[in-house]
Amino acid sequence: MSVSSKVTLDTSVIIEYVDRKGELHKQAELVMSAINSGKLTAIVPHVVLAEVFYVASRLYRELALKNPISRAEKLVKWLSYHPYIQIVSGLSLDLEAGKIKYNYRIALTDCYVLAASKIYNATALFKRRGKELLSLEGSLKREYKAIFLEDYK
Repeated sequence: MSVSSKVTLDTSVIIEYVDRKGELHKQAELVMSAINSGKLTAIVPHVVLAEVFYVASRLYRELALKNPISRAEKLVKWLSYHPYIQIVSGLSLDLEAGKIKYNYRIALTDCYVLAASKIYNATALFKRRGKELLSLEGSLKREYKAIFLEDYK
């Protein structure tokens, strides 16, 4: 499968990037480096920002870092204002995500990532195949462009 010059980022990829001790941090760092340099454009569904805030604030708290809430807020603002990251929302995205949820019964945020990848002709990027995505891998590959950091260890 060819990878487009646009990727739709799942929460797990963003969190893996900020978690320097993460198993796939180096892979996530390569992706973010390409985004930071403008070689790759990232599409991030609006709901991913809320999930990033939640997961990052918990991660920062677990790492005993000061002000986990404000750190998570800074991360979300950085993503929002990044010149090569496009935050997307809208009715067509909501409807497409709803159709994916109806057909596949996977996590709603994953539905948004896949929907955005379809609408914006981007490759959906996830950290790894969770139980839900693993069982749908054949269908996903037929209908959506999706890749996983775990494949690039």
